[in-house]
Amino acid sequence: MERKQQMDLAGAVGMVVFANVLAFNQVAIKLTNAGIGPVFAAGLRSALALAVLGIWLLVSGRRITGLRRTLWSGLFLGGLFSVEFILLFTSLDLTSVSRASITFYAMPVWLALVAHFTLPGERLSSRRLLGLVLAMAGVGWALADPQSRGAGDIRGDLLALLASWAWAGIALNVRLTRTSELNAEGQLFWQLAVSAVVLCVVAPLFGPLWRETDLLSLFGLVYGTLVASLGFLFWLRLMGIYPASDIASFSFLSPVLAVVFGWLVFDEPVGPDFLGALALTAVGIVLINRRRKTRAEVPPGPGQETLRKEG
Repeated sequence: MERKQQMDLAGAVGMVVFANVLAFNQVAIKLTNAGIGPVFAAGLRSALALAVLGIWLLVSGRRITGLRRTLWSGLFLGGLFSVEFILLFTSLDLTSVSRASITFYAMPVWLALVAHFTLPGERLSSRRLLGLVLAMAGVGWALADPQSRGAGDIRGDLLALLASWAWAGIALNVRLTRTSELNAEGQLFWQLAVSAVVLCVVAPLFGPLWRETDLLSLFGLVYGTLVASLGFLFWLRLMGIYPASDIASFSFLSPVLAVVFGWLVFDEPVGPDFLGALALTAVGIVLINRRRKTRAEVPPGPGQETLRKEG
């Protein structure tokens, strides 16, 4: 499809749909955890998503090249992905979807902060610095909210924060190491292949592998598998058509929608203070992500937002 210079109605609808899919993934993880041990569930999801990726490659005729020359950086990428999902799945086993999501989806804040000191051309402008301050204040306000705190657990909240740092590390890995030479399928391969092995091997250290498995937990597993594979490829399709800065501006929707889904599915408490904190975080994320368009923008994936230079 022809590359477009700005977001149109079809692209906006596609991004809203994708944001809903991504946000509901937090609910799916919590449903899966009810029937399968969190770390084992994450490992199963990676293994199944790897199989879906293989089917996609066969059907589409696309190929992955360069795996040998990216061995060490690819293993490191997969290791970071493994750590991220140990932290995220365990977090959602302890705390509410709402609290975990607002912390986890604040990843652009930490990425922008680290990039300011480590990457050329990524210094914080006054607008992005304001967004960083607003988003950090929003996260702190949300975690301090007494109404939602009763449904959460500070241990889970901290694990979600650490998971967002690991996610930021993945983005930096894709930017700074040889994995940047791979196509999107190659980068996804390293993340899924390594994590499928690592997570399944270490899962017994985190408790029983199986809990009270039922249809809802299996639904959560299947849903998460599709998000980790086909959802990522759908995102790449949109990124191949629309400017990266326009796509990034929709990132505020995921934490907002995740809070809505947590309230709808699990009846999680969402009071005025928490909604105010959520709005503050969303505004901050928009300011951080909204850049001037450049002639050539590198399309980031969900979970590996590639950094772009400001024009």
